[in-house]
Amino acid sequence: MRPRHRVTHLLLRQGIVYSGGTPWTRQHENWLRTQRFPRPALQGAYDAALEALAATEGRRDRLDEAITTLAVDSRFTPVIDRLTCLRGISTLTGFGLAVEIGDWSRLSGATIGAYLGLVPGEHSTGESRSQTGVTKTGNGHVRRLLVEAAWHHRPPYRPSTKLQRRWHRAPGPVVAHAAKGNRRLHARWQSFDARRKRPVVANLAIARELACWCWALAVMDPDG
Repeated sequence: MRPRHRVTHLLLRQGIVYSGGTPWTRQHENWLRTQRFPRPALQGAYDAALEALAATEGRRDRLDEAITTLAVDSRFTPVIDRLTCLRGISTLTGFGLAVEIGDWSRLSGATIGAYLGLVPGEHSTGESRSQTGVTKTGNGHVRRLLVEAAWHHRPPYRPSTKLQRRWHRAPGPVVAHAAKGNRRLHARWQSFDARRKRPVVANLAIARELACWCWALAVMDPDG
């Protein structure tokens, strides 16, 4: 994100804003390469920022590929295959959740939200009691992964081809339970939107419930 911010902020200082659609697509990247400036020093700084961005993205892609390869055959693979049955949890996200949490059985559906700092805090004085924002305790990396994944449950639930392919890697009862979770999380988003809940606040609530569904899939006994 830092290399991307350097490029976009440099353009913003020159009053240049991209209006061609979704940023950081192939079309956007081609547009970035067409930008030219009359001052050589400015052009040099911009070219250097683009080179740094390309190098960082290349390194990211190589690491993503290596992690994906590791995820196919590791002691975390069974849990990864279960977690990726949920929308918003790709192989990379599932691997991150599996590695960071490790032993899911030490938690429960009632405690995992607090463990990850996704529950509201509380401020009490005498007889007054008020809730604050989420506590943000525990593993920040897992919390960020869940918050990002929660946004994927806002659009209508239509299982993509990639998601259906991931279903083939998990036991049938796990897939059925995950599909139930996907429908439930989207329904929750619809409820929040109907009540005009602030999206950021709603997404934290979805992330908290998503953590519970992840736990349920990770510890589920498909034969039980």
